[in-house]
Amino acid sequence: MFDLIKASAQQNSSKAAIAPGRPGLAVLQAGVLLIIGVLLTVPAQARSAPDSFADLADELLPTVVNISTSQVIEDDGRLDNFEELFREFFERRGNGGESPDFPRQRRTSSLGSGFIIDSSGYIVTNNHVVAEADEITVRLFDNTALEAEIVGTDDKTDLALLKVETDRDLPAAKWGDSDSARVGEWILAIGNPYGLGGSVTAGIISARQRDINAGPYDDFLQTDASINRGNSGGPTFDMDGRVIGVNTAIFSPSGGSVGIGFAIPSAMARNVIDSLKEHGEVRRGWLGVQIQTVTEELAEGLRLDEARGALVASLFEGGPAERGGIQQGDVILEFDGREVATMRELPRMVAETRVGRDVDVVVWRRGEERTLSVTLGEMDDEALSGPNSEDTRDPQPEPESGSLDDLGLELGSLSEERRNEFGLARDVEGVLVTELDPLGLAAEAGLQLGDVIAEVDQEPVSRPSEIEEHVAAARQEGYRVITLLILRGNDYLWVALPLGEE
Repeated sequence: MFDLIKASAQQNSSKAAIAPGRPGLAVLQAGVLLIIGVLLTVPAQARSAPDSFADLADELLPTVVNISTSQVIEDDGRLDNFEELFREFFERRGNGGESPDFPRQRRTSSLGSGFIIDSSGYIVTNNHVVAEADEITVRLFDNTALEAEIVGTDDKTDLALLKVETDRDLPAAKWGDSDSARVGEWILAIGNPYGLGGSVTAGIISARQRDINAGPYDDFLQTDASINRGNSGGPTFDMDGRVIGVNTAIFSPSGGSVGIGFAIPSAMARNVIDSLKEHGEVRRGWLGVQIQTVTEELAEGLRLDEARGALVASLFEGGPAERGGIQQGDVILEFDGREVATMRELPRMVAETRVGRDVDVVVWRRGEERTLSVTLGEMDDEALSGPNSEDTRDPQPEPESGSLDDLGLELGSLSEERRNEFGLARDVEGVLVTELDPLGLAAEAGLQLGDVIAEVDQEPVSRPSEIEEHVAAARQEGYRVITLLILRGNDYLWVALPLGEE
């Protein structure tokens, strides 16, 4: 940065020196103004690669540990085939069919990495490194071997916290800020690949917010540092020597490093580890909604300016969202002051928020934004028992049929006969899709035979004629899409239905 400012100032000085008046003052003024202008207009540059990583590696290596585990595996029956083969072999040799006894158990071992986060002996690693292990041994940088106990694990983020007992303070790593890490910045990865402990590799952050379908809260940092089997659980350090990620997975057709590795960001890992340390388990916030992606078609149908946020498909009965005033069909745009750009961001935001905290939630409802206050609950099996599908709308006893031929859709009200035919509960209300043209707009939009249309453009419907009226009104107002809330099986979801040409 300094060299850039200095060179620019010198070039400007040579031009200013030929100006009339006081050349010395002109040069000084031009140089000062240029420096100020550059400082105000040029964004802060990322630091360049160091001449060597040696000093940083010397400082960080003692904080990283090798982890080995062992586990006794019971015979799953596959040995029986080998016993039969050996029995036939000994019979042919005249041995009376006697064959040696095979052990019914076997011991397996695995290797991984970890790093010390507390001088008293707390160690972070991956859950898959220690899952179902009978014995866990941690080997320190000075080759000291210590037995470790599991404090807590979290399979949803693949994190685990271990504890070793020691009579001395251990060198501990410090957490860094993964949220401020930028693509292209240098990082160091240290771990135990293939049992070769204390291996240091360098690279850059290749991408952020990667979803690799490893769990519900995927938000990985992608790096190109060489990471192999055994690196799991090891740290990714920034150039300040702080942990910004926990190495977890690699993409590799061959099983070896191809320069695509993934690390759990410290912003997520730190919250999980703190909860494991305090409670022995992870206590996550719970909002009590089922959500879906806002597509461009749904955004148009919801009269939203662009495809963003998380669309509420259904609410859990008595859950935090329902108590806070969130409704089915709301689009959650902001959560606790943070923008919800895509649907998959919301579960992570909620899970990272402390249970019992009051948060502001900004929703889009019928063409306008509203701010609601919601007190988060705790995610557990009881809370996730099922969404609220109860509907208090009055039933329509008289059957009715209708059609939208240009959309390829036949509709019917929910008579007793139709409920029995499609296996619908008595408390389900709406309009049944009775026939579909497989080449029509409705089928193309994703509607299926037996779907129950509960709402059109966030208005409840119970008769086919009501849907026909909504379609006509939307066309009259110049809209190209309407939104349908449908019940399919036990799940609600929103569908954007293009209206096509009349």
